[in-house]
Amino acid sequence: MTTSPGVDRPGASPADESAAARVAARLDRIPPNRFHLRLAALLGTGTFFDGFNAISIAVVLTAIIATFHISIGAASLIVSAGYLGQFAGALVVGALSERVGRRNTFALCLICFGLLSVLAALSWNVTSLLIFRLLQGIGLGAEVPLAATLMNEYLGAGKRGRIGTLYQSLFGWGLLFPPLVALLLTNAVGQHAAWRYLFAIGAIPIVVGIFAWFTLPESARWLAGRGRTEQADALVARVEAEAHRRGDILAEPSITAAPSHQDFRPSEFLHGVYRNRTLMLWATWFLASFVDYGCTVWLPTLYVRLGGASTSTSLLLTIFVATLAVLALMTSALVIDRIGRRRLLVLAFAIMVLGAAIGTLGVGVFALPALPVLVTAGAVVGIGAHAGVSILWIYTAELYPTRMRSWATSVASGMNRAASIVSPLIVSAILTANGGVGAIFAVMLGCAILGVVVVATMAVETSRRSLEDIAR
Repeated sequence: MTTSPGVDRPGASPADESAAARVAARLDRIPPNRFHLRLAALLGTGTFFDGFNAISIAVVLTAIIATFHISIGAASLIVSAGYLGQFAGALVVGALSERVGRRNTFALCLICFGLLSVLAALSWNVTSLLIFRLLQGIGLGAEVPLAATLMNEYLGAGKRGRIGTLYQSLFGWGLLFPPLVALLLTNAVGQHAAWRYLFAIGAIPIVVGIFAWFTLPESARWLAGRGRTEQADALVARVEAEAHRRGDILAEPSITAAPSHQDFRPSEFLHGVYRNRTLMLWATWFLASFVDYGCTVWLPTLYVRLGGASTSTSLLLTIFVATLAVLALMTSALVIDRIGRRRLLVLAFAIMVLGAAIGTLGVGVFALPALPVLVTAGAVVGIGAHAGVSILWIYTAELYPTRMRSWATSVASGMNRAASIVSPLIVSAILTANGGVGAIFAVMLGCAILGVVVVATMAVETSRRSLEDIAR
């Protein structure tokens, strides 16, 4: 039973389940080819600029403080406002994508946060900047889980971890470029104008979003799950054609029965087999992100205020730490399918423990010079935190069935946004209370240790398993 291409229904009928299972089985046996490369390039461009826009505020926070003559506490509110918007965007747009599809919501997210980046560049006072960053966060918060979901739904089981993690590294590259661009802009136009130009560059996703609206393929798995099997089959045929053109010999599809037919229910991830997975993911997302944002957002400012570095030196150090984190992430992509998601996540948290311990002991116990400790601890923590968060994007989207994959991934990543709201405020409160670097890293240390325990005791392995098998 099929439906016409223009017809959409709340959910596929039981008679369509075999068609959906066939679509999934056909996709699972196709090795990565030019179709996946084009898909990753388009999704990855959006994800790159998501990272670029998300972290831009951190690398120019010192300049913004100087421009508007505000305190660290007020600056932390601007940072947290952006992440509050991301939290809301992840929830609202994630649910919308299950209703209307991944493609159009992805494109709208890019256009949204690109336009708001322009407005942020034109901010006339601290209130306007806070509002624009809050609204921009709606698009930023939804884009990455949408892109991760769509990418996962086209990748086969064999190399899904490697390709997905390499694609996700583009977010890390997006985190790397703002300090480099800010350094060039500072030398060219001065510190007080550089942050506005940096935000203006963040408008490029408007063009990418318009292009995606017309060219990005919808998820074949999502289409099949909605009963639109003719469209789904046509898209899978395009992926197969690329494989045949390259000379690949495709095995016969090995059909795994999909989870029993149900319509999308927002609360389903809190019931049955998904409850423990959801609780584990929420805790893991929050803990990894708390460490990540607590370190990433404030390090450039701490290099200046506590380490005595100049603005240019601070940006160079930020580039150095971000480069190490990206290289570590790309290395993890090479081994994720062999080692497995669970072990790699434990390793990522263990690295965070090491970095946070260096910061806690180096400053808080041995009273070593602040700048070398900040750079060393920040580099180690950054390697573990960036790797852990990037792996979580792939891992989260694997643990749920197609009917709620984007929504559940968005909600889980909402814990990333929640941590990004809370973390800067806590770091700011510690600094305001003269708690110092040692106290900041001590809090991160506790989170990292708890993360090791949660993953080691609750996580399930998904490596080399079909999405439909994992979801049962």
